[in-house]
Amino acid sequence: MALTPSDPVDAYAAARAALSGTAEGQPKTRNGKIEAIRALRVARNGAVKARTQATNQLKALLITAPAQLREQLRHLSTTVLIKTCAKMRPTGHLGEPEHATKTALRRLARSHQNLTEETAEADIELTELATVAAPHLLALPGVGTEVAGQLLVTAGDNPDRLQSEAAFAHLCGAAPIPASSGRTHRHRLNRGGDRAANNALYIVVLGRLCYDARTRAYADRRTQQGLSKPEIIRCLKRYVAREIYAALQPANTTEELAKAA
Repeated sequence: MALTPSDPVDAYAAARAALSGTAEGQPKTRNGKIEAIRALRVARNGAVKARTQATNQLKALLITAPAQLREQLRHLSTTVLIKTCAKMRPTGHLGEPEHATKTALRRLARSHQNLTEETAEADIELTELATVAAPHLLALPGVGTEVAGQLLVTAGDNPDRLQSEAAFAHLCGAAPIPASSGRTHRHRLNRGGDRAANNALYIVVLGRLCYDARTRAYADRRTQQGLSKPEIIRCLKRYVAREIYAALQPANTTEELAKAA
């Protein structure tokens, strides 16, 4: 069969794709992990939402419960309340209000416990995948499993846009937007980018403001310079984006990560 003019080009492209591991059916290692992380996050987020609904339903049911049962449980913390309701052994006829309420409370509490176990299992699996996809990411202060999963999905969906750490900051909506006027020099909120990734950076910043001495010292210094708390958080999100971009690069060493921080 004679070759058409495009056949050599197609053959060359197919060979390069096979060598780089991007041919059809041969995805790159990280790309495969990103798809797995995305699927697990969907399941985990569903379990978390269902658990929250179960908690709200249980507390709403407690408001209309018989007075004696309500007084017995209303002062308990959520954790203790779930454990207490899960251990209930309703006695009597199902048509009695107290018996029916105890039965419903027990079912909701046990559902809450099952969903908590599902969430914990998903966290373990996500941690394993995130560690393989970006070994240095989870080592950063304030970066937990959920945050790492979201940032990996965001970066994995946009590999062609991550040409620099500034591009990653723009992708996450953490790049500063100049809003200076006259002698006033300031930057405003960036409403663009991936808002889920921006929220992940926000979570990291809040954690560091609580537990990281260097971050608190930076916030105190910027406060003395006249910046408001929202402005300080926007600056910190930009710094965190730089660290995370470095951690997402597979070739970076510990020394390179330290320079990015």
